[in-house]
Formats: sequence, C-alpha cells, structure tokens
Amino acid sequence: MTRAQVSFEVFPPQSVDASFRLWQAVQALSPLSPDFVSVTYGAGGGTRSQTQETLATLQRTYGVEVAAHLTCVGATRAQTLQTAAAFAAVGVRQIVALRGDAPQGAARFTPHPDGFASTVELVEALAKTGLFTLRVAAYPERHPETADTKADVDWLKRKIDAGASSAITQFFFEAHTFLRFRDACAKAGITAPIIPGILPIQTWAGAKRFAARCGASVPQRLDEGFTTATRDGRERLFALTQCATLCERLLQEGVAQLHFYTLNCADLTRDVVRALGLAPEVIPYLAKSRVA
Repeated sequence: MTRAQVSFEVFPPQSVDASFRLWQAVQALSPLSPDFVSVTYGAGGGTRSQTQETLATLQRTYGVEVAAHLTCVGATRAQTLQTAAAFAAVGVRQIVALRGDAPQGAARFTPHPDGFASTVELVEALAKTGLFTLRVAAYPERHPETADTKADVDWLKRKIDAGASSAITQFFFEAHTFLRFRDACAKAGITAPIIPGILPIQTWAGAKRFAARCGASVPQRLDEGFTTATRDGRERLFALTQCATLCERLLQEGVAQLHFYTLNCADLTRDVVRALGLAPEVIPYLAKSRVA
C-alpha cells in the first residue's frame, strides 16, 4: 500500500520573533518528507518580498520542494509575471495561482486596470511560460462570492482546463463535506487531483474566526466538544483526536495527499502526521491499525 503524501503551508515572517517561529516549524516538519511546502502572500499580496526570501531559504537550506502563492491583487500583468520569473530564478517550479483577497479596507476584489481579472487568466498566462506546475484553490463549501457549490465546481473546471494540474481545498471540519465536493467534481469531468486542505486547530476561537471569514460550516458537536475540552484542560488532545479522525476518514476514502495549514506552528501538525503513520519513521502499531 502506497503511503499517502503530505504537504504543508507556511507564511512569510514579518518580525524577528515570527522568523524564529517559522524556521522552528520548518525544522520540525521537513523530516516528514513533504511533497512540497507552499508559501503564502500576506493579505492583499502585501508580503511579496518576504515570500521570495522565504522561498529562497527553503530551497537553499532545507532542500524541500516549494510552491509559491501568486495572486492577481494590486499588480499589472507584467508585474505579476515578473514576480513569477523571480520565483523561477531561485528554483521555484510550482505555483499556487490565486485571485487573492481584496486589499485591507476594500469591500471586494477589484482587478488592477492592467492586471489579471481572474485566476483563469493568471493560470493561462503562467501555463504559457512552461516554467511551472500550477495548483489552484478549490472550495468544498460555497465561496462567499459564488451563488452555489455548482458555480464553484464550474469555476474550478475552468481553472483546470486553463492549465492547472491539481487543486487544494479550503479547510473544512467534516469529511463528508470534502467527499461530496470530490464526487461533484468527478461528475463535472474534473480528473485532476483535488487535495484536501486540513486545519489542525491551534485554538478553537481562532479556527471559528477563520471559518467565518471563508464560509466554512462549524459543526455544533465540535463547538460543544471544544468547550468541554477547554474546561477540562484537554483542548490540545481533543484537537489532535479531531484532526487525526478527519484525516483517517479521508484516507479510508482513497485520498492520496493531505495539505496542512500549519499557521507556522509545527507541533500539532507533526503529531497528526505521526499518528496517521505517514511519517517516514512510521509508528508500527498505528500504521497497522489504519491498514487493518
């Protein structure tokens, strides 16, 4: 049985303390042999230079495959493609192509007059360069700006047809949320891999804020469970169990890769990967229990 792959997302640091946290996280996660590590932009594309520096250090120091986030926000087409060329110059061969969020203070995304108006346009232009493997975002629950899940599936198909080779989903809390979306994508003729995005819950309050921002449904059972676990001093244990159980169900349903949103905190992600038997130093009894 082939071991499922894992990948991780980190974000570039904006302070000395944040830099220490990032590199501590990378040191802890790189021994897990990730398929790739993706590096985000800040909100509104505000950390372009930090992103490039982080990518270069990951490539040079840790030898991991990196995937650079690239958005359409606040730049002309030429500037965006120049950024992509700069990524390529430091050895980056994967890009996560995104439209991007509205800049801080703006109600909604508005393209630059000379910029890419959508992810589809961005993917088409990047595909023509022939320099990158392209990944895009997918939304197992309705994106806040779309009418319904069918519109999200149709939009994903356009991005794949434009040249993307795989998609990474927004996070979700229930396995059936992803599985229904995967079935809908298959029915629409999407054959590219769809990688579930997993959020190990560092704090429940923070996870609920993220969920409200991106439209992820919050199950009542989780809300109640974290309330009780926090009261009893077992919040981390509950978070580990919840995340491992979610991933286990996905693996049982044939998922071949899990992408973890680490928030630059390694411990919980690392423990989930190990509990699933997906680390190179496989824990025998846990691995056997999963295969059985």
